[in-house]
Amino acid sequence: MGTIKLKKVEKWFGELQVIKGIDLDIEDGEFVVFVGPSGCGKSTLLRMISGLEDCSRGTIEIDGQDVTDKLPSERELSMVFQSYALYPHMSVGENIGFALKTAGLPKSEIRSKVEQAAKVLELTDYLDRRPKALSGGQRQRVAIGRAIVREPKAFLFDEPLSNLDAALRVQMRFEISKLHDDLQSSMIYVTHDQVEAMTLADKIVVLKFGEIMQVGSPRDLYERPQNLFVAQFIGSPKMNVLPCSVQGGTVNLGGAQALKAPDGATQIGVRPEHLAIADAKTGHIAGTVEFVEYLGADIFLYVDTPGGQVLVRGSSELDFVKGADIHLSAPADKVHFFDANDQTI
Repeated sequence: MGTIKLKKVEKWFGELQVIKGIDLDIEDGEFVVFVGPSGCGKSTLLRMISGLEDCSRGTIEIDGQDVTDKLPSERELSMVFQSYALYPHMSVGENIGFALKTAGLPKSEIRSKVEQAAKVLELTDYLDRRPKALSGGQRQRVAIGRAIVREPKAFLFDEPLSNLDAALRVQMRFEISKLHDDLQSSMIYVTHDQVEAMTLADKIVVLKFGEIMQVGSPRDLYERPQNLFVAQFIGSPKMNVLPCSVQGGTVNLGGAQALKAPDGATQIGVRPEHLAIADAKTGHIAGTVEFVEYLGADIFLYVDTPGGQVLVRGSSELDFVKGADIHLSAPADKVHFFDANDQTI
């Protein structure tokens, strides 16, 4: 079992409140990702769950037991940090089994658990090597193996891929996802990279200044953001947002056709991939191409419009040059409206 419940959890550093009354339920076996910009409190919240930071107010429960005041060693959790923190003088096998050795387990049991973890992580051929002989991705797998052998109730990952290059991050995302499928254990993963969040999570928790902005599946957050912050944070490239004024139930963005809009809308949002090329008679937005980025499979068009710049993501077969006039349409079911408080209408 690995259920975790946070009830009105707060964290204060003197007069500064960094976690502001968070309520959150994590079910057994869920892969939950905390995501948000630097300074939003995601790592602090993870450390509070692990016991490395104390909880100023509220309660933390693991499998129905209040662990708010318990030591990290009493919570039966395993944490994987951004830094591998491997012992350079020990072999891979010794690093993986070190926590079991200090706990006084028999050598035969340690060897069995280490070999099992190594098999899951495809490290069997490296057990006798030292960390300096491994790649960055292999070292991170060793750090994960060290967590696996403890058989925790849940795994906590604090930006574990930040030190890897782009290609290794893609590979490690796959391996961590496969590990979750194999172990069926609860996992909480902290990242500032929304691509990692979208590709790994069963459930994403979007944080801003110590508060939860929205909780949901990757698809929920992408298709149904509850506010402007989530709408622009989730999705790459981010959502285009333009100011708008509703008149007679519609907004005009400079094109020949107006868009239906709810009363109270002050901003309109549409994702770059949902804007389509239209003609002068059917377009909702008219503008001028300012810049063209050719990326092989995709092409990005930066378009100057009366309301501001928008980004269009389309097929590389599109043929536009800087300075060209362009007309864009936006499907009604892909358009988002926000009120003066940045909440979705």
